[in-house]
Amino acid sequence: MASPKDLRKYWNENIRIVLFLLAIWFAVGFGASILFIEQLNQIKIGNLGLGFWFAQQGSIFVFILLVLAYAIWMDRLDRKYGVGD
Repeated sequence: MASPKDLRKYWNENIRIVLFLLAIWFAVGFGASILFIEQLNQIKIGNLGLGFWFAQQGSIFVFILLVLAYAIWMDRLDRKYGVGD
């Protein structure tokens, strides 16, 4: 079993990882659907601009990739601190 000091370090690293990944998700969702929508809409897919597709589907795809990244990252963190399975 890990010491309380190691568990605190583990938890702090976990929180940093979550905040980092949430910042990426926010940046993609906010940037693609609000800030850069005019530039993205210059590219057409079907009858709709790329900005529409990013606003509707992009953040969902990014979320799925971030969940995968989180799982891999946390597996490494679990091994580093000897916690988990």
